[in-house]
Amino acid sequence: MKNQITSSKTVNSPTDNANLLGFYIAILITVLTVVTFGIAFFTPPISGPFCRGSCIEYPFTNIVSRFPRDYVWMYPAIFLTLIYVVLMVCIHHYASKEKKIFSQIGLSFSLISATVLIIDYFIQISVIQPSLVNEETDGIAILTQYNPHGIFIALEDIGYLMMNVAFLSIAPVFSRTNRLENAIRWIFIISFILTIISLIIISIRYGIHREYRFEVAVITIDWIVLIVSGILLSVVFKRAMRISL
Repeated sequence: MKNQITSSKTVNSPTDNANLLGFYIAILITVLTVVTFGIAFFTPPISGPFCRGSCIEYPFTNIVSRFPRDYVWMYPAIFLTLIYVVLMVCIHHYASKEKKIFSQIGLSFSLISATVLIIDYFIQISVIQPSLVNEETDGIAILTQYNPHGIFIALEDIGYLMMNVAFLSIAPVFSRTNRLENAIRWIFIISFILTIISLIIISIRYGIHREYRFEVAVITIDWIVLIVSGILLSVVFKRAMRISL
């Protein structure tokens, strides 16, 4: 009998650990997203369609003075992206056996998103500024975050779009009968709908000149989803821990 109890605890421990980790990660991702969102919000655009006065123009070589203040938000954003992947892993472990196919798909898209975004931010931090300080300006214009239709914006577009696809993919993991999980499910579904609507409207209105308008829209949607779902998921994981006791 004692051996059976010990065996049962051993079997349950991976799930218990995933729920415990998920609980803390969900709280952390909420706090970290709020911090990152706040820093980014108070870093006003100095180029492109949302710039209001003293705008930086092509070839964007006079941006040395903007370091590090315009780049501070990228440090927590990198950490946030890593934590987001951990949260997706916890959701995958939380998912019931018949729904793990959806959580696996979501986790796969989250890895694509994280890879793209981390590379994108790390290039800005580790390549752009040292190149400008050393007066190595060739190719800077296409890479810098100040180019409203450059590589940085394009990578953010696809990175955060993949994050949103990951949200949609894991939506079926959450029950339709449980009110809390149903709310999470609809948050993920609605966020994807809003993202696609934003992409369509902005693309129709501005075409190839959409610049960073969609980037702002999709980041805002994704970060709000991380904040709200992080709070709700912490409750879900907390309840799961109690059930497993």
